[in-house]
Amino acid sequence: MQTDIDPRNLIGRKAFDRNGHKIGTVDEVYLDDATGTPEWAAIRTGLFGRDAFVPLEPSELVEGSLRIPFDRALVKDAPDFGVGRHLSPEQELQLYHHYGLDVTPPQPPPPDRDFGHLAGSDES
Repeated sequence: MQTDIDPRNLIGRKAFDRNGHKIGTVDEVYLDDATGTPEWAAIRTGLFGRDAFVPLEPSELVEGSLRIPFDRALVKDAPDFGVGRHLSPEQELQLYHHYGLDVTPPQPPPPDRDFGHLAGSDES
């Protein structure tokens, strides 16, 4: 998705699946804790429906609406975590798996290695 879009401008926009079927309206946008970039959108799926989380990374803003590259049925079957709360890393992982998206955990930093002795030290 375009990273220069203000997430507040997504709220209220219509959301459509990859076949052009209307899914609902963007209700909330969730930001990545580490980067602050928009990561998930909660889509209100109907008047009495619930909010379904969709990933913003493969989605795009097209002609003023959010185009989600998944079928409407898959979106509506997404895990329901409720809105207005923080998504835990475990919940995000469930969502990534639901959408079949590749999630690679962050690589740990390389271990500190002692490649030699500090010059001028008495250690041998």
